[in-house]
Amino acid sequence: MTEAAALPRAAQGLALQRSLALTMLFVVGTINFVDRQLLSVLVEPIRAEMGLSDTQFGLLTGLAFALFYAGMGVPVAILADRWNRVRLIALSCLVWSAFTALTGKVSSFTQLALVRFGVGAGEAGGTAPSLSLVSDLFPPHRRPLAVAIYQLNGPFGVFVGAAFGAWAAANIGWRGAFLVMGLVGVAIAPLLIWAVREPPRGQMDAAGASEEPVPLRDTLALFLRSPSLRLVLLGNGLSAFVSYGILNWVPAFLMRSQGMSLPAMGQWFGPAAGITFGIGILGSGWLVSRIAQSDRRAYGYVPGIASLLIAPGLAAALLMQGWEASLAVMLLPLTACTVYIAPGLALVQNLTPPRSRATASAILLLMYNIVGLGLGPLFVGMLSDFLRPALGDDSLRWGLMGIIPFALAAAATQFAMTRHLNRELAE
Repeated sequence: MTEAAALPRAAQGLALQRSLALTMLFVVGTINFVDRQLLSVLVEPIRAEMGLSDTQFGLLTGLAFALFYAGMGVPVAILADRWNRVRLIALSCLVWSAFTALTGKVSSFTQLALVRFGVGAGEAGGTAPSLSLVSDLFPPHRRPLAVAIYQLNGPFGVFVGAAFGAWAAANIGWRGAFLVMGLVGVAIAPLLIWAVREPPRGQMDAAGASEEPVPLRDTLALFLRSPSLRLVLLGNGLSAFVSYGILNWVPAFLMRSQGMSLPAMGQWFGPAAGITFGIGILGSGWLVSRIAQSDRRAYGYVPGIASLLIAPGLAAALLMQGWEASLAVMLLPLTACTVYIAPGLALVQNLTPPRSRATASAILLLMYNIVGLGLGPLFVGMLSDFLRPALGDDSLRWGLMGIIPFALAAAATQFAMTRHLNRELAE
């Protein structure tokens, strides 16, 4: 009877630990995304003050950030598979928040690029260690939904970033916006260490975790041996190319080509993006968690169907006249472009051993950030600049249209992955 009474108390303690840890990781991840989104929301006042081209802005929001984010991601993840992940995430939050605050002090493109390098290097210690923590708090069949809840920091960060950025531009200026967000991150980082304790690795897996961390070469070998892991890298990389191209350029398109004001951006685009991104991430995590219990191919065909829907939805939204109609139709691609995130990240967690999960996540995030964040916004910006002599401000409309073939390629890759999922996840 004593043991029977202790079991519910232990279960309640674990549930509380899960809830608190997931909440704090969500808060830190939200700060991460707000810091990224601010630059996209405030592009027009920054561009006007510094005289930046679309290609330069594509570099700032894409490649300049992504190279340091991705370059630091794997080394930091290897450290996370060996060291206290909670402290590592808190330290990373301090670093990126300090560089975010410094963004408000820059006076040239070069200085802005350098501080974005610092933000990217710091944020590399956020997502992969957090995903590893989530995997040690939730069993495999609940991971897609748990990962989706954590990844809601993205759409919530987009909402907060758009709303706060629009308010700040009108009241404290774009420089003040970066300073405030940097100080918020510096204040939150110590709270994470106080509130969250490091869970035992592999506690939610039947086989547990080995005592020795998995070397990088062995983690890379997992991707070489597994068709599912190879295809999720390619499919999610292409999906991220499309997603970041949309996320980073749609605000500028609505303001420049469709006549949307900055206050309207905060009032309408912020909530629209936050809600649709949230539906895409949370909905796909919930759906895959349910369907995959009987058909593991859901990890592939759910994001594959969403990628197919992006093409007609984005084309129609870009061809609408007026920002109201354009934003209304844009709700479909805004929802569909984030569906790949939770299934892909959860799949990598479920196909790799506990002591290599942060590193495996970082390898997937490398594709997100080099192919997606690094090249997606840059591609749209370069295409827009190329078309500008002929089309003027309308060039951005067709620059965004250029990412539609990549959405179709992502869908083809995600459907190809379904041929291997049942066998590999069963093994």
